[in-house]
Amino acid sequence: MTKRILVTGAAGFIGSSLCERLVEDGHRVVGLDNLFRGQLKHLSALEHLEEFHFIEGDAREDSVLDTCEAIYGGFDLVHHLAAINGTRWFHEAARDVINVNINTTLATLAAAERWNARYVFASSPEAFGEEELMPLSESSASSFPSAHQHQRHSYGGSKYLGEVALQHAVASGLDARIVRPFNAYGSRLLGDDYGQVIGMMFQAVASNQSIQIHGDGSQTRCFTHIDDVVDGFVRAGALDGDVVENKPLHGCSFNIGSTEEVSITELANSIKNAVDDPDVRVINTEGYHGDSKRRVPDCTSAEHLLGWKCSTSLETGLKRVWRELNLQP
Repeated sequence: MTKRILVTGAAGFIGSSLCERLVEDGHRVVGLDNLFRGQLKHLSALEHLEEFHFIEGDAREDSVLDTCEAIYGGFDLVHHLAAINGTRWFHEAARDVINVNINTTLATLAAAERWNARYVFASSPEAFGEEELMPLSESSASSFPSAHQHQRHSYGGSKYLGEVALQHAVASGLDARIVRPFNAYGSRLLGDDYGQVIGMMFQAVASNQSIQIHGDGSQTRCFTHIDDVVDGFVRAGALDGDVVENKPLHGCSFNIGSTEEVSITELANSIKNAVDDPDVRVINTEGYHGDSKRRVPDCTSAEHLLGWKCSTSLETGLKRVWRELNLQP
């Protein structure tokens, strides 16, 4: 069944790939992005299609959301991905991160209530703060240190509060779900100083620079290819019903992530293998405050309720990203 879908953060790394998948699946999509971090080139495959409309604007503003609404007369589903991400922003622009991430969520939640639309919120494992018990499940506690220490958790705290706001909307009758992608990567991932680790490492190789590892490199993550992440979002938005396997869907959260745990040092070596260049140098630099030592997802709910499972190994995914980067103009 064709749905009218709003995607915020549509020109971003995950948002653009999600828009492509939704249009491919036969839906009518409005993509909203203020282009602070998103790039229009990510949407080039969609720009001439009748099923897709792009609006440049701020998801915090009701007038912008009204403009989006006017295209199809409302929406059946909202995928809310608009946010400021990137570790350096968390420290350098903490108030902007909090402002954008929280207020775009509050505005789009209210709009979804007006439209009687299903709502999918892109949260993050950062919403768990520095929780040490692994793996992280949908019911794991969130643990944040004193704000005197650093501003890293401007992002994680904003995502946690976004989840709180969503649960309040659910209690008021909204059909909403939470998706937490674990370290998504792909060829569109930003690789500048404000990007994410895999993008930055590939950018270093492409620029004939050394791969930088923050800290001692022993911290571990589970990296998830963009195709698997997008599939998780699509399934979370498409699953109908109030209860599945005796579990309420409204307010349910889904961890979407690989369980292939690797250290950052191992990641750097895997990228060296993917680019097949033994001369690539790897150096250690100063780490960021508050960087989690481990982050591993429990994806039980995604597997049982969505039928989702990560299908791309890190080795396969990294080689694919390198091929795609070399094909880009």
